[in-house]
Amino acid sequence: MAEAKKTAQEFSTYKGRPLVRCGDEIYYGNMSEPYVIRLQVKSKNEVKGLQVADKVTVQLLATDPDLSPRKKLVKSSEKHGLFVAMDIADIWLERALANN
Repeated sequence: MAEAKKTAQEFSTYKGRPLVRCGDEIYYGNMSEPYVIRLQVKSKNEVKGLQVADKVTVQLLATDPDLSPRKKLVKSSEKHGLFVAMDIADIWLERALANN
């Protein structure tokens, strides 16, 4: 018998929240929640033959479709390295969702 096809797309996760990569941008969080994080890789370095993110912009965005693009941006910062950027992204998202 044929296996049932999956209807929902599965994403990579970080601390239980989805990670979606779109070019040099990574979205962290669930779009059905009030806030999501956008990580933009601004520059890369080569380390042992691999491209590694160097400068990363972290942005906390509101997901309300009625807000203007300027009002959607709640908080922004630039970090060196993806690991540091993901740490601050997780903290910001947790706090924003807890306060909502």
